[in-house]
Amino acid sequence: MIQLADLTSRIESFSLTAVVDTALCVGAGGSSGSLADKPIVRNAEGNLIIPASQVKGRLRHECEKLARGLGWPICETPVAGQMRLWRQYAVPPEFVRPEYEVPGYPNSYHCLISQIFGDPILPSRIILDDWVCTEDSESLPEVMRPGVSINRRRGTAEEKKLYFLETSPVNAQLRFQGKCYFLPSLTPDRPDYAKALIWAAFQHIHALGGSKSAGLGWLHWELPDIDEVRAEVWDFLVRGMSNVSN
Repeated sequence: MIQLADLTSRIESFSLTAVVDTALCVGAGGSSGSLADKPIVRNAEGNLIIPASQVKGRLRHECEKLARGLGWPICETPVAGQMRLWRQYAVPPEFVRPEYEVPGYPNSYHCLISQIFGDPILPSRIILDDWVCTEDSESLPEVMRPGVSINRRRGTAEEKKLYFLETSPVNAQLRFQGKCYFLPSLTPDRPDYAKALIWAAFQHIHALGGSKSAGLGWLHWELPDIDEVRAEVWDFLVRGMSNVSN
């Protein structure tokens, strides 16, 4: 029997803050109460938020890039059906390695990223909060940014296609706070590289939300100091590159 107190006592976490350097545009489709065609997303208390789902998707993408750079073969996401198919029938030879075997899942090989973020077989090991703006929502003005749809073939503006985006105030240095939680490792006999990899991946996320190419959503992170980049963790991660080279 699993006791809830035992489970929660084994969950590690760290807090971090996103500081928005420009204006943020994270749209809430179907929302009402605003004149904008694409209002900014808020929680039930009216505070601006950056949804956890958006951060987690970008985080996985950056972790995949880091792992590939270190020489580890990574599953192709988000084609979940193909990921399950090759695990059942023909496993690529580069995935048949002891680091990809997970106890309790026989004849199944899971890349380092799947062991953190999950796949059609494994559960996700990390849980993210929504990042909530610390500024009082009532003190923030409603900011509208006009735009117009462009006809890509003609390279001109479409007729009667004016729209309005709601954004956060420009250059207000708004702070959004949230937490990243780590569930117990599926492979307790190996160095827990997850926190170190995710900590590094956050430093590669420089923008979130829509209209990033127009200068919206650019931000930086205030990250805690972590002691997880130990020699054993680094040796484990760089082993992927040495195995490929051999």
